[in-house]
Amino acid sequence: MHSTIYSGKQYHIACGKGDLAGYLLVPGDPERVPKIVGFWDSSKEISCHREFRSFTGKYKGVPISALSSGIGPACMAIAVNESSRIGVHTFIRVGSTAAIQEDINCGDVIISTAAVRLDYTSNCYAMLEYPAVASYEVLLALIEAAESLNISNYHVGITATTADFYAGQNRPPTKGCTQMKNLLPVLQKSGVLNFEMETATLYTLASLFGLRAGSICAAYANRCRNEFKPETGEENAIKIGNEAVKILHEWDKKKRKRGKRWFFPSLSVER
Repeated sequence: MHSTIYSGKQYHIACGKGDLAGYLLVPGDPERVPKIVGFWDSSKEISCHREFRSFTGKYKGVPISALSSGIGPACMAIAVNESSRIGVHTFIRVGSTAAIQEDINCGDVIISTAAVRLDYTSNCYAMLEYPAVASYEVLLALIEAAESLNISNYHVGITATTADFYAGQNRPPTKGCTQMKNLLPVLQKSGVLNFEMETATLYTLASLFGLRAGSICAAYANRCRNEFKPETGEENAIKIGNEAVKILHEWDKKKRKRGKRWFFPSLSVER
């Protein structure tokens, strides 16, 4: 018996075999889980243990689950490790973020192609040079979902994942904490779109474990303008995440029908 299994359940997330669907939406905030579930056809709560709250149900006929990860990369690592052990193969983070580019408005959504690994948790799993990248299938599904829902205020690019919300994102206290003082302008010049705290960990572990992962976040803030508008864009991020699961499920069926391992655009053409 694995050391983290307790009474047939994974120790932290309190879920066992059959509790979660293969497609999993992962918000950070436990309060965002019922908001996600509100768009489903049907649902049932599976568990609520520590920061990990989970539901399973169906969205437009597709089996789907949602599990909150709590704040930060270490919690995300727990969510990925434990849920993948019980059958989850596709992860979509549905989170919040702070934009660091002038042209991104509060309420816009950001789809992450890759992430700068400032999370430190992923260092426990892979050397520093190992990239944190999205699954191209999940990335395409998120873009397709935004377009199919007529949500146009989305951005696609690189995210910076940090281990700390304050000094780690250039929000230092009044005294000390000078180590990261030049981080923000460096990332801005490098074209990085946003700060958040989970995506790099998710992407690194998913790649290492042979899983699929993507991330969509609502911009609650713009650091260039010193704007902060909590929960703006959250509903659009949720809608896109849910719809992306339906799209991925359809693509997965097409792959199985045609005997293909990878999705490619012409696979959608009926023969």
